[in-house]
Amino acid sequence: MGRRKLCGIAAAGGMFLLTGCSGIFGDGTAEPIQSMKIGICTYDQFDTFIGTLVEEFKEEARQKEQETGVTITVEVVGAGGKQNIQNDQVESLINNGCDILLVNQVDRTDTTMVIDKAKNADIPVIFFNRELVREDLERWEKLYYVGVKTLESGVMQGEIVVDLCSGEQGIAPYDKNGDGRLQYVMLEGEAGHQDALIRTEYAVNTITNAGIRLTKLDNEIANWSRAQAQTKMNQWLEEFGDRIELVLANNDDMALGAIDAWKESGKPYMPVVVGVDGTEAALDAMREGTLAGTVVNDTEGQARGMMELAYSLYFQTPLPDDIELEEDTYIRLPHTVVTAEMLQDLE
Repeated sequence: MGRRKLCGIAAAGGMFLLTGCSGIFGDGTAEPIQSMKIGICTYDQFDTFIGTLVEEFKEEARQKEQETGVTITVEVVGAGGKQNIQNDQVESLINNGCDILLVNQVDRTDTTMVIDKAKNADIPVIFFNRELVREDLERWEKLYYVGVKTLESGVMQGEIVVDLCSGEQGIAPYDKNGDGRLQYVMLEGEAGHQDALIRTEYAVNTITNAGIRLTKLDNEIANWSRAQAQTKMNQWLEEFGDRIELVLANNDDMALGAIDAWKESGKPYMPVVVGVDGTEAALDAMREGTLAGTVVNDTEGQARGMMELAYSLYFQTPLPDDIELEEDTYIRLPHTVVTAEMLQDLE
């Protein structure tokens, strides 16, 4: 059995005895807790994907309330990309009586303050979306992570491009200058962010390993931002113009920023643009034919995993059978590829 195996203590009639109590019945038996409070700290409240994930979590909390009769209060704060602000927010949520913390860490390499504050208050932390280094997650037994299988997103993004070029004409429809290569630019999410690093590396490797020759024109950090990506793309359009044949973006917002810039430029030829996340705005762009494809980052599945794990930790009940806690620490969800052609077939 793992050191943090979640288990319930079976009582008569198949019920679970909760270790925390809000009071005592007249006969001396424990009165089960009827409420829990969850604090959510996001790295940036204006991030499209994170905002969607938080809304999905709130819906999961509402459903859990209906299923169990337990009142679940959710308090959400955003740090605006500043780790020192997030540290203060964690302390505030602890002081406000939160029973479980869900933290979308600003700086995944600077976790000491968050972990120490939670540990001192004996409040479990579920980190999400931004995976900590293993050594930090091993610092205390009440630290967990919910996210996706990061490597998949980069591989699948590359596969979208490979599939586009797998027809009889190969890369010819996209190789506008006819040099037998695809000239590309890369919009990276954030310096040092694990997802950005892995998506960048594996997207390119997947394409080249399939025998498609690439020439990198440039790569830039755009911090997951549509506006920043649009600015970067405007600069590239000035420098490279129609030489750009492929745009790889670490997330959908940056892919959409590149599309925004191209639309404003008035250029007749749109390069192949591929994103990651599967946001509604990205699906709309695929419907209009400007985004070639995306890799769906399962917000619903992650939100459910976070809610079920939080509930299980607080009430010491088992996780549902279909949710696996890997190494007693990790819940990981798979990605799904969606292309414009697939979307048309579905609709």
